[in-house]
Amino acid sequence: MIKGLTEEEVRKAKEEYGDNSLSELESEGFWDKLKDNFGDPMIKILCVALVVNVIFAILGQAEWYESVGIAIAVILATFVSTYSEYQNENAFQKLQEEASRIVCKAYRNNEVIEMSINDIVVGDWIILQTGDKVPADGILIDGTVKLDQSVLNGETKEALKMVMPSDYKDETQAMDFLNKYKLYRGSVVCSGNAILKVTTVGDRSVYGQIASELQIKDDRESPLKIKLAKLADNISKFGYIGGGAIAIAFLFQRIVIHNGFELSKIITYCSNWSVVINDIVHAVILAVIIIVMAVPEGLPLMIAIVSALNMSKMLKDNVLVRKIIGIETAGSLNLLFSDKTGTITKGKLETILFVDGNGNEYKSYDKIPQKLRDILSINMFKNTNAIASGEKPNRKIIGGNATERAILSFASDFNTDSDQKILKSVPFNSENKYSACSVSGYEDITFVKGAPEKIINNCEYYYDGDGEKVAFSEDKNKKVQDIITGLANKAIRVLAFATSENQIDEDMFDIDKCTIIGFVGIRDDVRPESITSIGEVMGAGVQVVMITGDRKDTAIAIARESGLLNDDVNDIVLTSDELAKMSDDEIKNKISHLRVVSRALPSDKSRLVGIAQSLNLVVGMTGDGVNDSPALKKADVGFAMGGGTEVAKEASDIVILDDNFSSIDKAILYGRTIFNTIRKFIIFQLTINVTAVLVSFITPLIGMNPPLSITQILWINLVMDTLAAIAFGGEPALERFMKEKPKHREENIVNKYMWSSIIVGGLWTFTLSLFILLSDFSKNIFRESIDGKYLLTGYFAFFIFVAVFNAFNARTEKINLFDNILKNSGFFKVIVLIIVVQVVMTYLGGPILSCYGLNLKEWIFILIMAFTIIPVDLLRKKLFN
Repeated sequence: MIKGLTEEEVRKAKEEYGDNSLSELESEGFWDKLKDNFGDPMIKILCVALVVNVIFAILGQAEWYESVGIAIAVILATFVSTYSEYQNENAFQKLQEEASRIVCKAYRNNEVIEMSINDIVVGDWIILQTGDKVPADGILIDGTVKLDQSVLNGETKEALKMVMPSDYKDETQAMDFLNKYKLYRGSVVCSGNAILKVTTVGDRSVYGQIASELQIKDDRESPLKIKLAKLADNISKFGYIGGGAIAIAFLFQRIVIHNGFELSKIITYCSNWSVVINDIVHAVILAVIIIVMAVPEGLPLMIAIVSALNMSKMLKDNVLVRKIIGIETAGSLNLLFSDKTGTITKGKLETILFVDGNGNEYKSYDKIPQKLRDILSINMFKNTNAIASGEKPNRKIIGGNATERAILSFASDFNTDSDQKILKSVPFNSENKYSACSVSGYEDITFVKGAPEKIINNCEYYYDGDGEKVAFSEDKNKKVQDIITGLANKAIRVLAFATSENQIDEDMFDIDKCTIIGFVGIRDDVRPESITSIGEVMGAGVQVVMITGDRKDTAIAIARESGLLNDDVNDIVLTSDELAKMSDDEIKNKISHLRVVSRALPSDKSRLVGIAQSLNLVVGMTGDGVNDSPALKKADVGFAMGGGTEVAKEASDIVILDDNFSSIDKAILYGRTIFNTIRKFIIFQLTINVTAVLVSFITPLIGMNPPLSITQILWINLVMDTLAAIAFGGEPALERFMKEKPKHREENIVNKYMWSSIIVGGLWTFTLSLFILLSDFSKNIFRESIDGKYLLTGYFAFFIFVAVFNAFNARTEKINLFDNILKNSGFFKVIVLIIVVQVVMTYLGGPILSCYGLNLKEWIFILIMAFTIIPVDLLRKKLFN
């Protein structure tokens, strides 16, 4: 009698081997994520400017609130990005906790109890029944079971596990020990009942070791990070060169031009060290102003806000983004390797017809002639690991694999006599491609089920409608073969049923002297929405490759139905065996035309990802099993299925909660939406920055102080741009984004169209700036003051409002500035808020913002000047297009 472990034995086992919980994958905490976000190229430039500004503030050469402003820009940008990613990671962890709450039945203290999978220790005796997950590695001490180990090894065939003989030796080395007697955590019991003795728990289990390996970080950078790094590098060079140039130009103006190019005056000037040092400090301050103006301080914050807003939208569409980098990268995909079952297809096998040996088709089981059906029922209900449980109409099919459950569902209303016993059986395996059994009451024949190509050529007869044997002639053979080929070409999998006069002898069976009962057609329907989604994804320039364990002809049929294959002679379909025989260079030459990989192994996925990435392609991979995890982690974007294993989801960037290809389509669309929104914002902000740099560079050379202070620039780039980021963050995901070509990994984020907008807008605003600051017409508009405070207040307001009007230009490349604007209801609200805030600050800004209020005449003037940016940019769009 089994008693199980005592409390004392449990304690000792836990002390020596630990419990069965898996170490949590290294996940960054809030502060670690925050630290990583400080590595953003834009943030680094801002930090340099902050340090310099703090030094000058200490020396009394800069205002303290300028340093505070830069610090706030850095902190806000990093905190928003960190918080949004941290929140989504918490949501994901909750999802994982729900998935991992598994309860097991075990013997403890002379009784059977239910306990958490995490509480299992080495030496526990666990009861395994059909449908259970194996909770730990171990061996059987009683019973036999058939396991689905596909989550670990990708093999669809069931593994028969039995009690290890008492005289068995050398269990650590023998391969048949692993194949016959060893059970692994994560496997699923398809049939049978047994008692498992636990030998390995937690991280030491095979499942745990795979999970632990996934903690190694991948240093491959996302396409967006590469693009932003390039932009930051160019901006920093522009800022540093511009800053250095203005410092040199200012000193040249002070030393040479101011002294009329006379050597004696220059020598006298240089001998006055206090004046020289003061001018050098002033030159450095001007350089810092140029750097601060060149850097788009609002860009990191904007990316964080836009990503966070879109992540919440995506969750409503069954797409859980674990890492912001994942959704950004999804929009740049060049190549997507997708599973078939449950992603492209429904993942629900269904038997749709029966064909007898004469070629007659029956769409429902009750239409099959009674006597033929009686013979078929015995084969279906006895030669299987599935069970029809319960009474009609609430009968359920449990156990077995998906194929066996689909077959019994077809015939579940016609169960055979339960008194018939299985005498001997031969389980299905991928080499024989059939299963067989003998049944009490029919001892003279053996029932056989398997691949048609394995059975049909060994048949001499077939059963007619009266259950009588009829010669299976060559014509009948050809007729049936043609039907099977036709079904396979329609993505319908075929299984043959037959009887044989040969007997099973000690688990051995020679398939010969057979009589055909008939064939069933089993189908996993393509999701209707997958056909549309695959078309959209391929139309977006993303190459989709279907990876499946199906046979080649079935895979081809599904690929045709789903739209992956057409009549293009260049399309390539490979089996795993064919792939294995090819070198990496051969695959590189053909990968652009690859459409389907059939009979695929998990190792094929990782290999294909690596080869594609070596071609500098942005690669996506879908998966659900533990065996898929290395490929998911290796890919630029790993899409785990919501119904998949915890390990697969941990390795992914994005979790597709409904296991649907259409959700992957949405993820790509959202990724492109984010990228396009970032580009719109870059146009919006760099137009401001180019103008600010030009104005700040030129004015000191003509004897003016820079009209915009660091505080005002930070107000523009931080407060105003934060609100603008929210306005742009609500931009809708437009179908036309899916008609764009994927962006190359190293493509510049600022393209020709954007440069034209930035340069034209920047130069026009710069021209207007000089007109407002220098023209007599402008000076006559504003009230007089000793320090020109009203003119400078008006110029600051002009700068804000020209940015507001330019936001309408930046948000669409269309001539119609209101294109799809109603789909972003927040845009008008935020624009109105910006206007209200700026008007208020014009009167309340005081010395900090150098704002002293404007009258009606001054307001009208600066608003007219600012509005001109719209017709100018419309003209540019017309000419550029």
